[in-house]
This record gives sequence, C-alpha cells and structure tokens, in this order.
Amino acid sequence: MGRLDEIDLTLRLGRDEYEQRLAAAQERFLKLRLELGGETNDGDIGPGLLVVVEGVDAGGKGGAIRRTVERLDPRHFSVYSYGKPDAREKRHHFLWRFWQKIPGQGGMCVFDRSWYGRVLVERVEEFATREEWMRAYDEIVQFERSLAMEGVIVVKFWLQISQDEQLKRFESRRDDPLRSWKLVDEDWRNRNKWPQYNAAIEDMFAMTDHDAAPWNLVAGEQKKWARVNFLETLNERVVEGIERAKS
Repeated sequence: MGRLDEIDLTLRLGRDEYEQRLAAAQERFLKLRLELGGETNDGDIGPGLLVVVEGVDAGGKGGAIRRTVERLDPRHFSVYSYGKPDAREKRHHFLWRFWQKIPGQGGMCVFDRSWYGRVLVERVEEFATREEWMRAYDEIVQFERSLAMEGVIVVKFWLQISQDEQLKRFESRRDDPLRSWKLVDEDWRNRNKWPQYNAAIEDMFAMTDHDAAPWNLVAGEQKKWARVNFLETLNERVVEGIERAKS
C-alpha cells in the first residue's frame, strides 16, 4: 500500500465547524505571518516561509491558497504559479527558474506547482529523460535542505482527490464560462494516465520526504475539510520552524 492509499478521502466538515475552524486558523496564521515579518515580536525578523503546493489536477490547490492568504496584507506575501518552462528557462538547470523567487528572511512565497514537475509531468510525458528525472530526486532534496539551512521554512503539500471527484470538477469547470479557462485539453489527457501518475507520485514521496521538508498529504475530496486541514497543518509547521530557528 502506498501513501496515496492511506489518505482518507471520506473526511468531512459541517458548515458551522468549517467556518469556526477556518476563522481560527486564519487568525493564527495572520499572527504567525506578522511575527515572521518582524511586524510584531519587538521587530525581530523571523525565518522566510516557502509554501509548496502540489496535487492532482482540480485537487483544490487554488482554493486552499486563497483561504491561506485571505487575511494577510498583500504586501506580505507573493504567489507564483508555475507551468511548463519557456524556451529561455529550458536553457538552464530545471531549478533555475525557481531560485530567484525563494523568500529571504521574513519573507513569504507560495508556489502553485514547483520543481516537482521534473519528477511528475516531465517524467510521465517524457519531457525529461530517465537519467534527468532520476537525478532530480537528490538534486531536489539537497536544494530543499540548503534552503532550510539558510533559514527558510519549507512546507510542502500534496492535495489528493479521487478520479470520480476530479471528473465532477472538470465537468463543472467546463460548463462555467467564468471558470472554463482553468480546464485545458492536457487535463483530460492526464486522466488517461492516472496509474502512471500515481506511480510517479509514490516515487516522489519515497525519494523526497525528508526531515528538513516533509510532505503533508491533504484529503481534498471535500473542499471544506481540505482548506481547514491545509491551514491548520501550515500553522503547525510554521510554529515548528520558528522553534528550530530559535534553538
């Protein structure tokens, strides 16, 4: 049994509990973000915070990110969404396009997709050679460890939904003129390679789960549960990172 099989997709929250826990988690995250940025705590700047958000297509990444930053001042964070590299980016090492966006001390960035594309879509679709994506596991781990040693809190999330739920969300997007732009032909093609992607995901967990930046798996079948679990987990990881920085 792989780690994907261990995710309980039946987890649910009622509306009242969802609203209460979301509000509390957002309040807590606002306080932590202000502390990291030196806006409180006598002005002492804390570690940088990098939130890496991965997951299956239509898994709820955007919704989780929006609820996470909803209470923050827009000057206090940046969100970057990554797709396939452009012609210039392909000339460089695959990590190059991410490096300049890494937050410094007291900063915060959210990556909607990341360098893990090398061992997921680039592996499955054969955009990278076997040698390239096999080598990438160690390169990624060493990169993340170097960030942690430089004082960056790296928090990685994977949002998972079932194939049936994904189909419902695809069809909902397709039929909504204000959201249809989020659905492309590639999304439909990827559904036909669900087993291949699952194999790549399991290898990714096995090869890149490490003490400096462990994976946090979120059941995304119900959006309410996913958003609250995402933010509550993020708060826990930030508190742990602040404590490490003080030790």
